[in-house]
Amino acid sequence: MTNRELPISIVIPTYRREGVLIDTIDFLLKMRPSAAEILVVDQSPTHEPDTERRLTALHQEHEIRWVRLAEPSIPKAMNHGLRLASQTLVLFLDDDITANDDLVQRHFEAHSLHSDADAVVGQVLQPGEIPRDAQAMGDRNGLRADFEFPFYSTHGQWISNVMAGNLSVHREFALAIGGFDENFCGSAFRFESEFARRVVAGGGRIWFCPEASIDHLRAERGGTRSSGTHLTSADPKHGIGDHYYAFLHGRGMEPWLYCVRRLFREVRTKFHLTHPWWIPIKFVGELRAFWSGRKLAQHKRRELGETIQMRPNHSP
Repeated sequence: MTNRELPISIVIPTYRREGVLIDTIDFLLKMRPSAAEILVVDQSPTHEPDTERRLTALHQEHEIRWVRLAEPSIPKAMNHGLRLASQTLVLFLDDDITANDDLVQRHFEAHSLHSDADAVVGQVLQPGEIPRDAQAMGDRNGLRADFEFPFYSTHGQWISNVMAGNLSVHREFALAIGGFDENFCGSAFRFESEFARRVVAGGGRIWFCPEASIDHLRAERGGTRSSGTHLTSADPKHGIGDHYYAFLHGRGMEPWLYCVRRLFREVRTKFHLTHPWWIPIKFVGELRAFWSGRKLAQHKRRELGETIQMRPNHSP
């Protein structure tokens, strides 16, 4: 590590991205101060020739560490990067972003200023969004804690949810609470909230840092969009993560109410109101997701013995 590098490992999980991935990497390599290392955890079976050549060259020149995984899984890729990272802080970034040149520095400063933060989430601007001074809205407690948090906000604050596309964590703490739950499949919907729950349950805190801002490009090809649309599918993979999350962390009637609410919400969309013939198919998919998610949560809780081993907080 040079004096122009910060003790941060950047981890970029990627799947079926081409030019936008290279653009993201090139952009990150130009940052000053830079991260100590960039790990690209690649789950793509193949790449276009130009992408393959560029990634190979960057790896051979030690500009990045390019790691290939055979099976696509967002939490598995993030855990792999977390274990391989050499630095005390690990910054997870999406593979289709742009940002200010001080992104890495802003994450480092946030951890330094808020020494009790085990995770820092940066501002995430989706296409069409602009930064706004917005406070947390919606539920702040329970299973839906900070589900509606405005990640475009310009107001720094403590929160109970994360977005994994602009998230830095203390490596040892994240490993101690079990990393990211690899039971989440497909687009891994709700895996971020599940991780956030364990951060808080483990005595950690999550700081939202609007100065560490990214623009999420939401590239059309690759990424989670490779899992297909959920609106016309009976495949349970689109909803299983939400039901799994509810039964894993909810108590008493809370997960049941949460899941029933989801069952009916998912077939009352604008799309289904104008395409009602898809409602039975979608509802079947949700019922399958409910059943599978509940069983998966029961298995996980038996595996954990109702306890998750945690480690205490520490300073950066």
